[in-house]
Amino acid sequence: MDKKKENKKAPCIAVFGTGSDVGKSIISTALCRFFKNKGINVAPFKAQNMSNNSGVTPEGLEMGRAQIVQAEAAGIPPHVDMNPILLKPTSNIGSQVILFGKALGNKETVDYHIKKEYLFKKVCISQKDGMI
Repeated sequence: MDKKKENKKAPCIAVFGTGSDVGKSIISTALCRFFKNKGINVAPFKAQNMSNNSGVTPEGLEMGRAQIVQAEAAGIPPHVDMNPILLKPTSNIGSQVILFGKALGNKETVDYHIKKEYLFKKVCISQKDGMI
């Protein structure tokens, strides 16, 4: 097979909203199921999610519950590359940081922002490598 065709990037759709709890995850789940039912390969992706609602992947790693449900709607197993960064709030100024399903520890907001460039690069590498 032609190498260029193998590495072709899939078209993407972004779902945006005006704030939290406005239905972005529900719309994303519906789109995953819609495209699956049309025979189109689809996978959810949310680079960073802030939620205490998490679940475990078949590999035993932690990720956001919404992305797990979206993967199920897409007919594929959930994988941490679909939600590489999960922030689980622990206080008004801090969260437990989960990177690719593994806890990095509790970080205050300022500490997280110091590491944000590093975390962003990790997410970009996983997407460039075509992990999902």
